[in-house]
Amino acid sequence: MKTFTFTRTLPRCLVCAAVSLAGCAATTTPVLDSHFGEALTLLKQQQILYPAAASNTNPVLGLDGRSAISGYKLYQKSFSAPEPLPDVLTIGVSKR
Repeated sequence: MKTFTFTRTLPRCLVCAAVSLAGCAATTTPVLDSHFGEALTLLKQQQILYPAAASNTNPVLGLDGRSAISGYKLYQKSFSAPEPLPDVLTIGVSKR
């Protein structure tokens, strides 16, 4: 019966493990990681129409009260059920 000895296989396993781990350690992160998120930040900044809007203290001019209430009521009415249509069928024939 042949006995298994660690004298030959253990050093080979250690060398293989060291070589494989050294291959992983040799790879560095690309330079792109240092610029991660810059495109998103630039895109968000480009979408701001007026960056100094927070420092503007002028009041906003808007609608008078009567027009604002009327617009709000029409807006609320748009969410209610539509009015039923009459039961009349018109084909386009006219009397002469």
